[in-house]
Amino acid sequence: MLSGVMNLPVFCSVAMLGVFSSLSSLSTLAQPPAGSAQTATSPADGIWLGTLGGRLRVQVHLKMGPAGAWSCALDSLDQGAAGIPCGHVQVSGDAVAFDVPDVQGKFSGTLSADGKTLTGTWTQGAPLPLVLERQTAAVATPKPPPTPTDAAMAPVGVADLKPVLDRDLAIALKSGALAPETHGGVTIGVVQHGVERIFSYGTAKDDSVFEIGSITKTFTGLVLAQMVLQGKVRLDEPVRELLPPGTVAKPASGDEITLVDISDQHAGLPRMPDNFHPADKNNPYADYDTKLLYAFIAKHGVAHPADAPFLYSNLAVGLLGQALANRANVPYPTLLHDQVIGPLKMGDTAIALTPEMSARFIQGYADGKPAHAWDLDALAGAGGIRSTAADMLKYLQAQLHPDRLTAGVAATADGKTLAAAIPMSHQIHAEVGGGQHIALNWFRIDKTGSFWHNGGTGGYSSYALFNPEKDFGLIVLYNSGPGPDSFADKLGAHIEQRLTGVAAVKMAREFPPTVEVDAKVLDGYAGDYQLAPNFILTVTRDGAHVMTQATGQGKVEIFPESATKFFAKVVDAEITFEVDGEGRATGLVLHQNGAEHEAKRVKQGQ
Repeated sequence: MLSGVMNLPVFCSVAMLGVFSSLSSLSTLAQPPAGSAQTATSPADGIWLGTLGGRLRVQVHLKMGPAGAWSCALDSLDQGAAGIPCGHVQVSGDAVAFDVPDVQGKFSGTLSADGKTLTGTWTQGAPLPLVLERQTAAVATPKPPPTPTDAAMAPVGVADLKPVLDRDLAIALKSGALAPETHGGVTIGVVQHGVERIFSYGTAKDDSVFEIGSITKTFTGLVLAQMVLQGKVRLDEPVRELLPPGTVAKPASGDEITLVDISDQHAGLPRMPDNFHPADKNNPYADYDTKLLYAFIAKHGVAHPADAPFLYSNLAVGLLGQALANRANVPYPTLLHDQVIGPLKMGDTAIALTPEMSARFIQGYADGKPAHAWDLDALAGAGGIRSTAADMLKYLQAQLHPDRLTAGVAATADGKTLAAAIPMSHQIHAEVGGGQHIALNWFRIDKTGSFWHNGGTGGYSSYALFNPEKDFGLIVLYNSGPGPDSFADKLGAHIEQRLTGVAAVKMAREFPPTVEVDAKVLDGYAGDYQLAPNFILTVTRDGAHVMTQATGQGKVEIFPESATKFFAKVVDAEITFEVDGEGRATGLVLHQNGAEHEAKRVKQGQ
């Protein structure tokens, strides 16, 4: 999935581990890197418990399986998040390291001689010391606070949906994600039993163009199905055979990564390549070309780890798009147009904006500031598409009823296989955990039968879903990068819940009224506050705005409810400043997730 303050550019929603954040809880297993040597057992096996920054309990489950395959999961006990997948577990002698891609974190440490302690460093933006001690039993993960919901109502038909959304989004338009000061705009497309509606709120228009991020991956999956039916590739074909000759050596033994392994995210490839070093962090993928991509694959290899688990990877699907383009002997944007966009007559969907689309390309935002559009080169197949709600409804209509494609679709050179390729792209290939399975890049929620994918770039976030049995689909396009509480994801879930008549996730909190606070008082709050050793919350004033920034994280604005009490809007948190007799702040209390965290002031602001 692609979101928040992001230290590593991603196309799917992730969150930071620490203050002002929540965590993804999708459970997966991890494998060692291809070619790594492991013994049948390891002293690193076990349950490990430590405290990050002096306040967040972290529990790690490490287990070596057959043939040296590692399973690894992390629990953030105080954030109510369990089973966060670890990847690239490496154990060599007393050195232990692993990545946690969903929160962009890494651990590297040393095992003590008695095997009872792992002493190392957790890196997530900024390094923090982390000591993990062996446990005999796991600590249960507390349940997170219940998600606020609006009361259930009878299922709402698409023709009657707008007044319901007008009411449900009223707070968001006033003081939430769509408030005037946010510049937020969202365009929503819904189809039900063939009836379509498009709604826009905030700064967006019905025909606004957005980046759709990782929803692009479902297009790449459909291109794969198309090319299989056209006899150009096989699902079980090694990806190595679609790369330029000599790019990467064939594994000396064992299985190698195939096209279906990549599409169902069970290829053992990392989320991002380790040679990804953007020249421009505002447009991070623009200079990652095929030369860099092939260099990484040559170094990593294409051996398929035994029993490789689900591991969400932008690298993998970007590689798939490039490999398919190689086989077709055309650039990926041309392949995408020929195989999907052209036959479905999606004239407002493209990798590169046409002049006409550029005129309707809505400005994206990150942390309330204008964000640069993202241009993708070698990894375009993972997140490069721009589109509109109307075009995405054409795509979703095709997903729901491939048997009803117009005669003009089959008349195109590649469109004749599309009616069969779409159902093929829905065929389930693997489990991803959390009650979900994956097809050719579409996720399926087993309980409801809905297929979905979300997306996120620096300044945009999106959510697409369709349910073949209930015959509805929806698209949400929002002009702000995904954060710890993704508005696009929530709104997509909310609309599905309204269509099906169950309690719907609340779209915005009701904020207390703000008050004016004298600038001199605000200046008195600026400074550093120590929540824990090596974990600082910095308060600054930017004109009339008060900003906070925790170690290794982005800035979060807080708003005055009184002269000493402030609240955040992007996350559910409050701060109360403690002042002395002269009105100078001596510390603060952070209220979040039902807990209070005291922090003493260690440095006065400049």
